[in-house]
Amino acid sequence: MKKIAVAITGASGAIYARLLLQKLEQLQAQCSEVSVVLSDNAKYNWEMELGEKDYERFPFRYFSKNDFMAPFASGSARYDALIVAPCSMGTLGRIAGGISNDLITRGADVMLKERKKLILVLRDTPYNLVHIRNMETITLAGGIICPATPSFYSKPRTIEEAALTVVDRVIDLAGLENESFRWGG
Repeated sequence: MKKIAVAITGASGAIYARLLLQKLEQLQAQCSEVSVVLSDNAKYNWEMELGEKDYERFPFRYFSKNDFMAPFASGSARYDALIVAPCSMGTLGRIAGGISNDLITRGADVMLKERKKLILVLRDTPYNLVHIRNMETITLAGGIICPATPSFYSKPRTIEEAALTVVDRVIDLAGLENESFRWGG
């Protein structure tokens, strides 16, 4: 049973967050706990990009972005992973710089210091040198950079199916069993 935290930032790509929460809902039997935190811009982008406000309809624990009493703000809660999807470049930079100014960056700091899985689903493109160096810093600290780059060998027919190729990869990285397209399968 895994304890998973999901952080949703204001980067474009709310579709990835929605599909991730839907997939985690389907895989609840593998999770003892799923916790969610959204930035203010994440809520705005979800509404703008997806045309709805269902970000809090999932059967998970929700925390305010400034709630430092949330369990995944401490290593003693023993969370297995924090997935930041989508992850803005600003959030990436704060994590790389060790700045824990909200629950998202504090949770990321905890994952790195506890040597747990920190998975950052970066959405922005192109990258500048600062972004690349921040990705290097996170990688050297033990985090996983997983750009929101869909794969196409499964022949996705819709935007959702293409985005789901990224989410399925994230689910694999988090250590959950998942039925998805497998190369050579």
